[in-house]
Amino acid sequence: MATITKKKLIQVISQKLGVHPNDVRNVIQSFLDTMTHDLAQGNRLEFRDFGVFEIVERKQKIGRNPKNAGVPIVIPARAAVKFTPGKKMRKLIEKPRAAAHPSTPR
Repeated sequence: MATITKKKLIQVISQKLGVHPNDVRNVIQSFLDTMTHDLAQGNRLEFRDFGVFEIVERKQKIGRNPKNAGVPIVIPARAAVKFTPGKKMRKLIEKPRAAAHPSTPR
């Protein structure tokens, strides 16, 4: 598995579409800035077949100090971004796993 960075994504899209990398960079950065701003405003972002980004509230919970497991630590409630993949993405993600781990032995 590889890590795809923003820089690599810009290169791939630039080559695929024949658009200057600076133009692609500006569009991607604007898209990410707009998503971040809208999520911070509490908006839900829905992209058909891709997925949904939304803010959820995580409850306060009790954790354990890894250095001293006997000491409980209160983890405060917080807001977090939740991503739920769309139907098309779910199918694409599940397909390779099924092929990699066949249920019938050979």
